[in-house]
Amino acid sequence: MTLAPPLPASGAAAVRRPRRLRAVWLLGGLLVLVGLMALSVAVGSRDVGLDDILAALGGSSDTLDRAAVTKRIPRTFLAVLVGAALGLAGAVMQGVTRNPLADPGILGVNMGASLAVITGIAWFGLTAPASFVWAAIAGAALSAVFVYAVGSLGRGGATPLKLALAGTATSAAFASFITAVVLPRNDIAGGVRSWQIGGVGGASMDTITLVLPFLAVGLLVCLASARGLNSLALGDDVAAGLGERVALTRGAAAVGAVLLCGAATAVAGPIGFVGLVVPHLCRLLVGVDHRWLLPFSAVTGAALLTAADVLGRVVARPSEIDVGIITALVGAPFFIHVVRRQKVRAL
Repeated sequence: MTLAPPLPASGAAAVRRPRRLRAVWLLGGLLVLVGLMALSVAVGSRDVGLDDILAALGGSSDTLDRAAVTKRIPRTFLAVLVGAALGLAGAVMQGVTRNPLADPGILGVNMGASLAVITGIAWFGLTAPASFVWAAIAGAALSAVFVYAVGSLGRGGATPLKLALAGTATSAAFASFITAVVLPRNDIAGGVRSWQIGGVGGASMDTITLVLPFLAVGLLVCLASARGLNSLALGDDVAAGLGERVALTRGAAAVGAVLLCGAATAVAGPIGFVGLVVPHLCRLLVGVDHRWLLPFSAVTGAALLTAADVLGRVVARPSEIDVGIITALVGAPFFIHVVRRQKVRAL
């Protein structure tokens, strides 16, 4: 099967980064993430002090400030998990397809997961949170296979342009199907519309405990595929010549990405553009070696979504803007920038 050429290795991304510099960037990303998590717990419609934070961490919720902290803790953890999942899934998808435009939202994976969950709720009476996760993973997998199959048709195989167009068209079609499913069901319309925007405001420790095993498995599968993705970046023929089992490597990495996307969408809705923005930023800092790129993408994705959640709470006090809107405002211009900068050269 003919695939697109390797991702362009232009500019700073083409330079081999010293191991020490990569380690410094990774450590710096972790420190930024910890700082953003602390900010997320402290900032909102009510700003709270250190005493209230420490008391809430100890289990106290007898004042409004401490109750607010108790509510923000699972929200912060969920933002970290979902952001890490989407950032890592985006890096893996770009590596698997060798497509600089790949993203769980652009390729229709998130919308496929959304359609599966909403169809399950409306037509099959799904109510258990665990069933939402399984439905989302199944929908994400079917959507990924469909988009890749459509994008592979015709001359040149799965080029970045064809994959992006196939994913965009599929997302639009799935969005229309979702509207058709929801319109006759006033009993679920309100909750579904809110969930479709994408957010972490309804987080709870029960939700995190439910989705954590899926995210952990997806994370491990993706990280284990890092060396294979480095080989795939050289082209299928070269990778096979180096002893890489191309189909197995690509399939395993795709399964890990689908698990991450499906689980993240099930609990937070279809949040877009994180998987596009994060890998490009990380390549500028740590280079193209997936052994460093994947963990750094997870850390950066977690930091980006946490920052977006905090920003959404600050700019609209005492109300808030859902994190999916913030990421769209950041990601849409970045998507246009990537297309113009790359001149869709592999398309």
